[in-house]
Amino acid sequence: MRFSTALSCAFTALLAGHTMAMPFAITPGDANHVVLTDSNTVNTTQTIQADAVSADASKPKVNMFAAADSDFIELSFINKLSSSNVKAYVTGRDSNNALVMLHPDGTWYYPPATTATTPQPVTENVAIPLGAQGSTVKISLPGYISAGRIWFADGNLQFYTVNAGGNVALVEPSAVNPSDPSSAVNWGFIELTYLDTAIYTNLSYVDFVGLPLGQKLTACDGTVLQAQGVHTQAVDDICADLEEQTCIDGYPWADLCAYDASNNALRVLAPFDYISLYPNAFSDYWTSYVNDVWNHYTTTPLTIDTQVSAGLVNCTVTGDYLNCAGDNRAYAKPSAADIFGCNGGPFAIIGSDNDVHRAVVPRLCAAFHRSTLLISGGNIQPMSDVSGYYTKSGRAANWYSKFVHDYEVDGKGYAFAYDDVTPTGGVDMAGLLSVAQPQILEVTVGGV
Repeated sequence: MRFSTALSCAFTALLAGHTMAMPFAITPGDANHVVLTDSNTVNTTQTIQADAVSADASKPKVNMFAAADSDFIELSFINKLSSSNVKAYVTGRDSNNALVMLHPDGTWYYPPATTATTPQPVTENVAIPLGAQGSTVKISLPGYISAGRIWFADGNLQFYTVNAGGNVALVEPSAVNPSDPSSAVNWGFIELTYLDTAIYTNLSYVDFVGLPLGQKLTACDGTVLQAQGVHTQAVDDICADLEEQTCIDGYPWADLCAYDASNNALRVLAPFDYISLYPNAFSDYWTSYVNDVWNHYTTTPLTIDTQVSAGLVNCTVTGDYLNCAGDNRAYAKPSAADIFGCNGGPFAIIGSDNDVHRAVVPRLCAAFHRSTLLISGGNIQPMSDVSGYYTKSGRAANWYSKFVHDYEVDGKGYAFAYDDVTPTGGVDMAGLLSVAQPQILEVTVGGV
């Protein structure tokens, strides 16, 4: 059935004149097939930045680490999968910025220095077995952690180390590389930064949707926060909706889905990661919409609520550029890669950018993803009415993001980089959980 649908949709794309891409074919290889990128390498030479916790530039920055405390957060992992082969892995940087992985006994493993410039497999036992379906495994972190991830896999994930500027760097499994040694494994992760001042944890679907996960954070005062993630069959449902979207507009949304050797949907790639493999796949997708946005705001002011001291900022198009009051740089028309990634072209943020620019970028890029710039009320961003997000009247939109949110149990979980842009008093879409004094972080593996 899927193949007939795919063929039909491919014909639709050809009739529409769109460049066809390729289905994401999983072909796991060995260490020679590992591709090193900024997105899959944790480098201890990088400066620790607490503001990297949040994509939203308006969120306050915090101090990183104080002297180690004797009591650290407890992690609780619940296996709801029918498999007894589920593993957890914890990776990141400790309070001294040293690369760490968590042993099953709750102690840090420090990967040794290496001179190798090619990936070397981590052979240390850093896999935490979750037991049979219904089992709960509890383990305490031995210290604070930044750039952290808690990985869950129905099988074994392979990590590597490599020399980076004289320091050891961790090479993580990549969902974007179809030949990564871990590509055939069903896995996902929770992002984690745990400081002396607070904990920040989130479900991230910015790169892909894979193994369903849900998280619940309990503070010492009894406060409970949660983001339940996508439901059990979400990958199949998202792929079905993406196939339908390809039939509607002719773009290769259906090809974002990766299938295993048995033709079961394993994960769904985000558009930005897909076009890193096939640059022309969505090259003209946003062109008409961007042109109409620029034409509209030539005569109509666009108001950005920066949600910082700058308050409301008016923006208008002059010539080829969108100019915002008090902003140190203007905005050229973004490409498809600029929009889907939110970190290139006019959405790139550099060190000299002022607070207005740092606040406008997330809100402007989020408006493109949610397709709210040309609908009623879209002249004020962020738009307060969530019902206006991802509507057909908005025309072009990030349908991957829309469908991910559709199949999240509570609608929470990052589906693009600036999904934490929220109007004042509005609905949180990102599912970033944070408390000052955390007690337990509970992760459910397998979905609801």
